[in-house]
Amino acid sequence: MYKLNVVSSFAAAHKLVGYEGACKKLHGHNWKVRIGILCKDTDEIGLTIDFKIVKDYLGKIIDQLDHNYLNELEIFENINPTSENISKYIYKTLAKNLNNEGCSVAEVEVWESESSSMTYFE
Repeated sequence: MYKLNVVSSFAAAHKLVGYEGACKKLHGHNWKVRIGILCKDTDEIGLTIDFKIVKDYLGKIIDQLDHNYLNELEIFENINPTSENISKYIYKTLAKNLNNEGCSVAEVEVWESESSSMTYFE
């Protein structure tokens, strides 16, 4: 079994509706995202899944989030754009596009600061 990891980042603003702390106010983060993909085997040249393919799919998701006010995006219309919900959204979107017989998204970790992260997996 192999685990491929790809890291990316985006900058975005959000606020947490219903939260009673400082995060109820509009603020921003430089988010860091790490995705982990489990693969059973390699192909005939020794690859599990091409890093370029994974980076392209992740890049499309990051482009939707980068330099946006997350609360205004359709994907967060009915839920707060928390680290939990962001990591779940990225996981589910990647899984639709990347999961196949040999590889599947194992986890998505999202950092909202140097010392705080959230990991979503199923």
